[in-house]
Amino acid sequence: MEIKVLGPLDGRVNDVCVVPTASKPRQVFAMLALNVGQVVSVPVLMEELWGERPPRSAATTLQTYVLQLRRQLESALESDRTRNAKDVLRSRFNGYLIDAEPRDVDVYAYEDLAARGRRALEGGDAERAARLLREALDVWRGPALADVWTGSRLAVEQTRLEESRLIALESRIEADLLLGRHYSVLGELSVLVAQHPWHENLHVHYMVALYHTGRQWQALDVYRRLRETLVDEFGLEPSPRLQSVQQAILSADPKLEAAGARAPFALAD
Repeated sequence: MEIKVLGPLDGRVNDVCVVPTASKPRQVFAMLALNVGQVVSVPVLMEELWGERPPRSAATTLQTYVLQLRRQLESALESDRTRNAKDVLRSRFNGYLIDAEPRDVDVYAYEDLAARGRRALEGGDAERAARLLREALDVWRGPALADVWTGSRLAVEQTRLEESRLIALESRIEADLLLGRHYSVLGELSVLVAQHPWHENLHVHYMVALYHTGRQWQALDVYRRLRETLVDEFGLEPSPRLQSVQQAILSADPKLEAAGARAPFALAD
């Protein structure tokens, strides 16, 4: 079985798509896919589908959605005499599970690569970190569950996955900066700071990349605009670390040149 949630929802058995087209059955499939190998309880599924006030017919309707999923699985398993739909989408006490391996779901592959990449970065192996984190990010095909209507449970998962993606991206950029790839990340960072106007780490990376490509004035302008945003929106000054980077750029501090991409962190110590 192959399941993809990092982008449009996709699930295949014997290369046959088993994802339903109707909205609520897709939600059920997505919930089971994100918890592959684990029981998802009926109350949790009902909360995802109908919120805190499910209709009286909710339990029966949920069973209908599970039946629809099994029918699609049966079609995909026609040539497989070793198992049937109930072997894949199993009923358990007060819940259901998809009987598959974590490696069958793209999110697990992504999280494994991202974790290995972050460990490599923390261990000082920027080359390996950049490669692993790039592979992790390449697993994504778009926003998580891009074509699934989400209730409260799936919305939380979407937020968690998108935050994880941003952290992996930030770490990959840091690794690229450590490798001296300042020019290659400039365009990417310009988009990211526009999308995340309060994200200090991304602004730090952008300032460092600009400085190392001979654009000192632009790096200082990035700081100025971020400071204005923080003061206007929250009444806050930039963090001491960000201020130290600004001062290092103003004075062309040798530490910034010597430490390269790590300067923002070294100067904050």
